[in-house]
Amino acid sequence: MQGHSRSVGRSPSAFTLVELLVVIGIISLLVAILLPSLGSARDTAKAAICASRQRNLAVGWNMYATENFDIIVPGRFGSDAGSNKYWVGNGWKYRPRWIAAMGSQLGLHPFSHPSEVKADGGDRQDYCNDTYACPSVPKWMDERNYAYGYNHQFLGNARNHPSGGYRNFPVRVGQVRTQSGTVMAADCLGTAAGYAESQRKPYSNDGVDLAARGNHAWCLDPPRLTASSDRGTGDAGSPRTAVDPRHRGKVTVSFCDSHVETRSPQELGYEMNADGQFTDAGHNRLFSSDGSDADPPAVW
Repeated sequence: MQGHSRSVGRSPSAFTLVELLVVIGIISLLVAILLPSLGSARDTAKAAICASRQRNLAVGWNMYATENFDIIVPGRFGSDAGSNKYWVGNGWKYRPRWIAAMGSQLGLHPFSHPSEVKADGGDRQDYCNDTYACPSVPKWMDERNYAYGYNHQFLGNARNHPSGGYRNFPVRVGQVRTQSGTVMAADCLGTAAGYAESQRKPYSNDGVDLAARGNHAWCLDPPRLTASSDRGTGDAGSPRTAVDPRHRGKVTVSFCDSHVETRSPQELGYEMNADGQFTDAGHNRLFSSDGSDADPPAVW
C-alpha cells in the first residue's frame, strides 16, 4: 500500500520577507500621498475658523460705533491725565486695546478679571477666551503681542500726539466711505515684519523683542508709510508692522462691512524684499477708508 507523501514548506498564511517589505512600501507610499492632503485640509479648516472669528470681531466693531455716537473704536485709548480706566463689559480696564474696548459688544469678555491698574498687570493681560485666538497661532494671546492687527492709523489712532491731543482720533463711521473696501483688521506679524525672514525670532508672550514674531502685533501698519507717519510701536526708530501670511501664504482679512476675505500680502498692497522684509512701499487703497492711496496721518 502506497503511503501518502507530505510536503514540507511554509504555511500558506505566512508572508515571506520580500512580501512583507512590499506591503510596507505600499503603506508608506499611501501615507506619503495622503499626508499632504490631510495637512491641506487641516490648514483649510484653521483658515475657516480664523475667518469666522474675525467676522465676529468686525460685527462687534460695528456695534461699538452704533453704541458710541458713530465713533469708531480706537486701536488703544491714549494716556490721559485722568484714571485711564475704561469699562470693558465685566470690569474696568487700564487703557484697553481695540478688542478689549469692544468687550460689551462682543458678548464674550476678553479678560476674566480685567485689571484697571498698570502696575498691577493692567498693561499686559492675556485674552482668556479662545474665540479671540487665531487657530494657526493659538498661543498669541498677549493683548500687546496679539494675532490680529487693527488698521488703527486710519480708523482710530488714539496714541498721544507729540504736540498734544491724539494722532488720529476720533474717527467716525461716516468717514469710512468704502466700508466693503477698507481693512478693519488682519493676521499680523508685528514688528518682526521689519526684519528679514532669517532674522525673525519665535513668539514671546510678554516679550518686547522687536524681531520676535507677533511683537506689538495688535496694531497693523498700512502698506505704504512715509517719513512723517506713525509706525510699529509708535516710538521713534521702531520697525513697521505688517500682515502675516500664516494661512498657506495667505492673510485672513476682515473689512469694515463685516465681510472676510483671504488675500496675499501683495493683493493687500504690501511689498517685500527678496529676503522677506516688508518695505515702506506699496499702496494704501484698501486701508485709507476712501479707496485712495492716501498717506497715513502725519504725526511728526
